[in-house]
Amino acid sequence: MVKTLFSIDADSGELKVIGDIDYEKHKQFKIKVEAKDHGGLTDSSEIIIDVIDVNDNTPKITIMSFSSAVAEDATPGTVIAMINIQDPDSGDNSKITCSIDMNSPFKIMASLTNYYNLVTDSELDREQTAKYNITITAVDGGNPPLSSKEILNLKISDVNDHAPQFEQESYNAFIAENNPPSTTILTVKAVDMDWGQNAKVSYFLIGGDLNGAPLASYISINSESGVIYAEKSFDYEQLKSFKMQVKAQDGGSPPLSNNVTVNIIIQDQNDNAPQVLYPVQTGASVVAEIVPRAADVGYLVTKVVAVDVDSGQNAWLSYKLQKATDKALFEVGLQNGEIRTVRQVTDKDVVKQKLTVVVEDNGQPSRSAVVSINVAVADSFPEVLSEFTDFTHEKQYNDDLTFYLILALAVVSLLFIVSFISIISVKIYRWRQNKLFFKSGANLPVIPYYPPVYADGTLQHVYNYEMCGTTDSRMSDMKYVRPYSQNTLVNQGRLGTVQREKKEQEVDDLTSEVRPCLVF
Repeated sequence: MVKTLFSIDADSGELKVIGDIDYEKHKQFKIKVEAKDHGGLTDSSEIIIDVIDVNDNTPKITIMSFSSAVAEDATPGTVIAMINIQDPDSGDNSKITCSIDMNSPFKIMASLTNYYNLVTDSELDREQTAKYNITITAVDGGNPPLSSKEILNLKISDVNDHAPQFEQESYNAFIAENNPPSTTILTVKAVDMDWGQNAKVSYFLIGGDLNGAPLASYISINSESGVIYAEKSFDYEQLKSFKMQVKAQDGGSPPLSNNVTVNIIIQDQNDNAPQVLYPVQTGASVVAEIVPRAADVGYLVTKVVAVDVDSGQNAWLSYKLQKATDKALFEVGLQNGEIRTVRQVTDKDVVKQKLTVVVEDNGQPSRSAVVSINVAVADSFPEVLSEFTDFTHEKQYNDDLTFYLILALAVVSLLFIVSFISIISVKIYRWRQNKLFFKSGANLPVIPYYPPVYADGTLQHVYNYEMCGTTDSRMSDMKYVRPYSQNTLVNQGRLGTVQREKKEQEVDDLTSEVRPCLVF
């Protein structure tokens, strides 16, 4: 191998390098040289050649271990990679300086000789930077220095550290009343800066009550799209606006959420006609406004008062005179509903005047109500009565007649039902009393009574009692019969027994009042 690297001149003894000398392979050569003259004598010597290092090798970077992904909540000092760097040169040529890119949340720390650790230097945030290309540079101390680089691709894994954020701080939605169910009101949108399942947002209504009913009976929301629907038709006259809370929740573990306020404003529709408060329209009587014949132009006859439960222009009312006995005599204020005379009242004007006023709102389409007004052009009250009495009495008479006919029919029907029930009840009651009475009386034995015999020999008497009883205690009586002697007592007792049995047989055939008699 030495002969391939060195040569010597046979005449001059000059030693030359003829091959590539590599310090990293051979740091020293020992060459044995022999000299010989022409006389045949020889001598030898050993030449030692030390190879001086030249910085001809770049540092070699070896990745011992590497985590291709690290969680964004990793604490500072977390080891990302272990690195080994070697330089086969010597001296200053082998001294290594290892570094990474500036302005990165990582740093290189030396652990052992030629060994380095890549660690986190600050907190990571995937939402700001999800991926890092870390360039590791190793530079030796040669002159000129040589260097090498290694690039590590590091991903930051997501942690559920961000709650969903709504696009607006609050939402306002408008919906017209009388809407059909399932009408779309609005769509809320929330964004989560996390990734994957941590960024999947679901929407929910925060429970509550509205007009005493659960909010869910009025409003629903699509949990995936955030579309809010009306579950029922709204009525502006009952509910003009309301607020609700919508929650956006991500799919992390544990989940994070955020709330937003949604204001629902019900818009009025012209769904209510005007209501006339005055003059009151009654069917039972005729109310007339009196205008004296001396009334001047512009005399206030009456004022039509009406309201509309709608709002805005739907509640703006206008008044028009639709019909009148004499249109040249009266006019109605377009905005205030005041009925006034437009000319001087004369004696030729008829007493009985009838006006029809239309009250119309300003909705689209408009709605209206009609009111009839009776006006009496007269100076005295009797004159007014003479014109309006016939109509009033006739209508009153018809109304009264109808009322009394209905009342009479109801009374007759009630009396018939009460009478029928009473008769049935009396029949049943008497039948049960008769059965009960004779069942108890049939079992009473007839026991002859023998008076005691007195020692003093006094004539003894027996008194005979006849008792008659009926189901009606007021018709019962008791008769006293003449006394009998002791000798006739037995026969008389037997006779009473026969009579009682005969009367019981007759009682069974009776259908009217029964008066059984028992003789003792």
